[in-house]
Amino acid sequence: MKSKQLKTFVYLAFFIAIEIVLMLTPLGFIPLGVIRATTLHIPVILAGILLGSKYGAAVGFVFGLMSLIINTTQPTITSFVFSPFVSIGGTSGNFASLLIVFGPRIFLGFFSGWLYQFFNRLKWKPVLNVSVTAIVNTLIHTVLVMGLIAFFFGEPYAQAKGVAVSQLINLLLVVITTNGVAEMIVAAIVVTALYKALKPIMERN
Repeated sequence: MKSKQLKTFVYLAFFIAIEIVLMLTPLGFIPLGVIRATTLHIPVILAGILLGSKYGAAVGFVFGLMSLIINTTQPTITSFVFSPFVSIGGTSGNFASLLIVFGPRIFLGFFSGWLYQFFNRLKWKPVLNVSVTAIVNTLIHTVLVMGLIAFFFGEPYAQAKGVAVSQLINLLLVVITTNGVAEMIVAAIVVTALYKALKPIMERN
C-alpha cells in the first residue's frame, strides 16, 4: 500500500512539474494564426483521468496558484480578474479574483476524474472516453472562467478590453468559440495521445 501511494505521489509531482514548466515557458501556449490556444489545462485533465479526482484537483490548484503568481508579478490590463493584489485603471482585484483563478481550475481536475470514471462505468472505449472527457472539461473550464469574469467584473473587464458593456456577451462568446474551440481540439488530441502512452507504463508499475 505504501509503495502504491509513493508511486501515486511521484506521478502527481510529475504532473505538477509539467504544469509549472508550461506556465513559465512558451510551451504553455500554441499560436494558431490570430489566436493562441493554451495547453495549461492538459496536465490537470490528465492527472484527473490517470490518478483520480482529488489528484486532478491538486494539479488544478497548482494551475490556479501559478496563474495567481504570474498575474500578480507580471500584470496585464486584465490581471485584476485573476489577482486580488492588482489594481489597474482604478479597478482592483478582490476575493472574487481568487474564486476565478482557483475555482474553475480545481473543478477542472476534479470533474475530469469523475467524468472519466463515469464513462468507464458505461463501458465506453478508452480512447472515446478520454477524448470526450478532455473536450467536455475544456469547454466547462472556459465557460466557468469567462462566466465568472462577466459576473464579478463585467464592466471593468469590458472597459479594459475596449468594448462597450453591452457588447461583453459577444466578446465572451468570441473567446469561447475561438480560443475555447481550439483548446478543446488540442486537448482531445494531446490528452488522448499522452493517455495511450502513459497508461500502459503506469499499469506495469
